[in-house]
Amino acid sequence: MIGFLRGLLAEKGDGYIVIDVGGVGYVVNVPANSRAYLSAEGQEVMVHTSMIVREDDMSLYGFSGRSELDAFKKLIGVSGVGPKAAIAILSAFTMDQLREAIVFEDSKSLTKANGIGKKTAERIVLELKDKFDSAGISADPAAEGAAIGDVVTAGGRGEAINALMALGYSRPEATSALAGIKDTDLTTEEYIKLALKNLF
Repeated sequence: MIGFLRGLLAEKGDGYIVIDVGGVGYVVNVPANSRAYLSAEGQEVMVHTSMIVREDDMSLYGFSGRSELDAFKKLIGVSGVGPKAAIAILSAFTMDQLREAIVFEDSKSLTKANGIGKKTAERIVLELKDKFDSAGISADPAAEGAAIGDVVTAGGRGEAINALMALGYSRPEATSALAGIKDTDLTTEEYIKLALKNLF
């Protein structure tokens, strides 16, 4: 089992990189927003890896942080979600965005990831909600990489979180206050008003 790889970025392709480790080139599938994928060829990169072995294939998947790797393992544990679908999700969202979408049961946001349909998104939320709680997977977006396309964090809820943080509340406080709001189609202003009531 390969836990991680550190070496020079020798090549980049559509959804993968080749890492030169002591003269051996390892092909690693990575999210499009990972630090390794966004690095320039010739730079040193490091990825935490997961090896998926099947009858007709053996592939490496690499991630800039352990939180990404943990999220990948949780995602492929969902019925109907394979490695490619998990990579598509991790390419579209930062860890905070993914966690908030799942915690807030915002399956609609998850369908923004390439190849993720409504039913699959709903299954992800159903099966992972308890595993992606407000104290669970989280990451500094600057450390993990920004999302491709600048996906808005869980719609109006994400904007409400940003607004509450601008008012001086921490992200955990804002996330916790919004977690108790079950409505999924409110405006940002409505989310903020309800969240403030929960904070007082």
